[in-house]
Amino acid sequence: MRVRKLTTIAALAVAASLSLTACNGDDVTADGDASSASAGSSSGGDSDQGDGQDSAGKGSGGQGSAGKDSGGQASSGAGSGSGSNAKSGACHTDDLNITASDTTIDGDDKGSVAVTFENGGADCTLAAYAGIDLKTSEGNLSAKRSGQQAQPMTLKNGKSVSFNISYPMNESGGSGVKITGLVVTPPNETKSFSLEWPGAATLPVTEGGGSSVEVDPIGSAGQGGAS
Repeated sequence: MRVRKLTTIAALAVAASLSLTACNGDDVTADGDASSASAGSSSGGDSDQGDGQDSAGKGSGGQGSAGKDSGGQASSGAGSGSGSNAKSGACHTDDLNITASDTTIDGDDKGSVAVTFENGGADCTLAAYAGIDLKTSEGNLSAKRSGQQAQPMTLKNGKSVSFNISYPMNESGGSGVKITGLVVTPPNETKSFSLEWPGAATLPVTEGGGSSVEVDPIGSAGQGGAS
């Protein structure tokens, strides 16, 4: 009986040991499964991260594209700033084709000459009055402003604008003061342009220091604006 009991006890011990081994094996397998799941999750994370990098790459491309768009907008903005917000610079003498023509109407008590500025450069700004000097046998004679009000204007490339010079006709019967040339200085410029005087050959002799020649604001001739 004692031997049977010992055998039975031994058998139970072996069974218990096997049971514990099986349980531990399950735990390892579970851990392995968990580890696999974790690895899968990590792999999935890498995959997601890869997607994230792809997205970031696309995003970066998108940003690059946006950068191009932004550059385009900046270029367009710059263009809009040059055309609307930014003021054009003053017209330069070298960019203007300056001509003069006689516009006197028969029967008028004053002679008239129209001076035209044609812009051969970038769009630019002209203030109200140009400087006008007549070369005469008595020296240079500066025209005075007529006093007509005018606003600065923008003269676009290829466009032209004109203004009037008025002067008294020499009806005294004398030789008068001979006019030998015309000097035009665009507004806000220091460089002048000389050309032939297309009007009457002489001015009447006047007493006093005042000028008998007047210049009207730019845009006063023709239709009063750039054409």
